[in-house]
Amino acid sequence: MDARTSWPALLNALLSGDSLSSEETSWAMNSLMAGEASDVQIAGFAVALRAKGETVEEVTGLAEGMLDNATRIEVPGPIADLVGTGGDRAHTVNISTMAAVVAAASGVRVVKHGNRAASSSCGAADLLEHLGVAIDLPPEATARVAAELGITFCFAPLYHPALKYASRTRSELGTPTVFNFLGPLTNPARPSAQAVGVFHPRMAGVIAGVFAARGCSSLVFRGDDGLDELTTTGTSTVWVVREGTATETVFDPSDLGIPPARPEDLRGADAAFNGRVARETFAGAKGPVRDMVLLNAAALITAYEGAPPAGELTAALREAFDRAATAVDSGAASTLLDRWVDTSQALRG
Repeated sequence: MDARTSWPALLNALLSGDSLSSEETSWAMNSLMAGEASDVQIAGFAVALRAKGETVEEVTGLAEGMLDNATRIEVPGPIADLVGTGGDRAHTVNISTMAAVVAAASGVRVVKHGNRAASSSCGAADLLEHLGVAIDLPPEATARVAAELGITFCFAPLYHPALKYASRTRSELGTPTVFNFLGPLTNPARPSAQAVGVFHPRMAGVIAGVFAARGCSSLVFRGDDGLDELTTTGTSTVWVVREGTATETVFDPSDLGIPPARPEDLRGADAAFNGRVARETFAGAKGPVRDMVLLNAAALITAYEGAPPAGELTAALREAFDRAATAVDSGAASTLLDRWVDTSQALRG
């Protein structure tokens, strides 16, 4: 069947319950990012796709369409990213951002892709900016920071400027659509390994499927408490993506000797509060936040070194957790953050 490449054709197909090909959804994203789609067409597409249920092929096409239109950044060698989709409404501290610093201090080359807060009080960009990192460097300077330090930050609006055409629709709809899940799939540096937290149980499996199709070594997880993190309040469902296949399993942090946390122990606030927590954690403060940060750093370390068979996940995370703890307790994580601030600000001029 020939690809449907008009908005009426795509919308009629979705309303009939038909799934689209990756070519068709890529066309839709290219049309959107060229400013050719109206707010009504974008909203209709997003809602119809959500009502039908997004497929791996559909999300793959949308993500590839975004990447085709993204500002390019070249960071040689294997790189990794750790990110959550947001949307869990739990308002935790910035676990994945802190964990990314710890993973980088453990030897992982991290290119973190993120934005300001959407569904919380403090996003990755808000936290890093408060800590002193220059988040708005051009691609060449951003890549240079990665080369010098092994960690850098891609501020999403600078790399996906055409996504502004969907911003009004997203904010006015007020309900999650596929656009809420594309961030982890559209890092412009195209990482070879990722650890991604997803609050939505069905979409977690879809995102794992996209990584499998890409051949990306990944851990995709959803806390069974609803968090978009590898949680410490109880078990998490994990999709281990290796060799083009996603395998679902369950991880219990008690198997690593991690005591159960209470949700209120992990709650954050604004950038000033979350920044203070980050500095205290990197300085060696013990407690539930540290445990959660180390566990999520361990997830990225594990994905970066090659996701293991699902049956070996706990053993791999245990080893990586110890490495992450050493990175904090040795002062390496705190030192890396300070160097990141100094290097990025110097390049800003």
